[in-house]
Amino acid sequence: MPRDDLTLAVLIDADNTSYQRLKVVMDEIAVYGTPTIKRIYGDWTSTNLTGWKKPLLEHAITPIQQYAYTTGKNATDSAMIIDAMDILYSDKVSGFCLVSSDSDFTRLAIRLREAGMKVYGLGEKRTPKPFIAACDKFIYIEILGKDSKKPPEKQPEKPTEKPKSLRSKPLVKTEVKAPVPAGRDEPVAPPPADDDRRLTDDIVEVITTAIDDVADDDGWAYLGEVGSLLLKKKPDFDSRVYGFKKLTLLIEAIETVEVDYRQNTIENNGKLIFIRNKR
Repeated sequence: MPRDDLTLAVLIDADNTSYQRLKVVMDEIAVYGTPTIKRIYGDWTSTNLTGWKKPLLEHAITPIQQYAYTTGKNATDSAMIIDAMDILYSDKVSGFCLVSSDSDFTRLAIRLREAGMKVYGLGEKRTPKPFIAACDKFIYIEILGKDSKKPPEKQPEKPTEKPKSLRSKPLVKTEVKAPVPAGRDEPVAPPPADDDRRLTDDIVEVITTAIDDVADDDGWAYLGEVGSLLLKKKPDFDSRVYGFKKLTLLIEAIETVEVDYRQNTIENNGKLIFIRNKR
C-alpha cells in the first residue's frame, strides 16, 4: 500500500524510458511517497535524448552525464547502480523508484530490499520478469494516465450480438453501473467498457486464493490485507492492468466473491471493506 511518509530516490534510465511519459510517471511516484532525490542517467551528447530537456526542467530532475565508453555497451547502468549504492549508505531516503525496463537492475533491486529499502519499479510491459519480481511493487508505464484521456464519442447502438469472448466469462460480472448523476462535486470517470476489462480466470484464482490465505474463521478478509498479499505474490499486480481503476471495483466484478461494507467503529470515519469467497 502507498505510504506518504516515504522519502524516495527516483533514478531514471533514459536509455529505456520515454520522455513523453515522464509526467504520468512522476505523478504515479508521488502516490507512494515524496521524491527527494531525482536523477536521470544517459549520454546527453547523443541525439536520441534531445527530447528530454523540457520535461526534466519541468520536474526538476538532475541529468547525470555518462559517456558510452564502448560501442554496444551501456555505461549508464553502471553509473546508476553506483549512485544508488551511494544514496543507500547516505541514509537520506527510505525507498527507491527505479524507472527502467532493463533486467540489468534486477540485482540492484534485490540488494536495496535486503537493506530494508522499499523498491518500486516502473517500466514497460516488455520488462523481464526477474526485475519485476525483485521489486516490492512494479507499475507498467502503459497503464498510467489513461483516465485523463477523453472518452470516445458515443456511437449509435446497434442490435448486434455480443462477441463470444464476453459470453465465456462465468466468473466476471458484465454489468456496468449507471453514470453518476449531475451535481456531484467532482466528475467521476465512467467504468471501463466490457471490452476493456481483461479479468481472466487466472487472476481470479490468484485473488480468491489470497482471500483464503488471510481470511478469518468465517471466511472474511480485510481488503487491505488482501491487496498487500497480492503485491507480495505478484509485484506487478495492478487493478488498472485489468481495466479497473481501483481494486474495490475489480473485486466487485468477481461473481464468486462477496463484498461487505462495515462501519469503521474505531475512527468513526468511513467504512471498512471485507470480502470472502462465496461458499
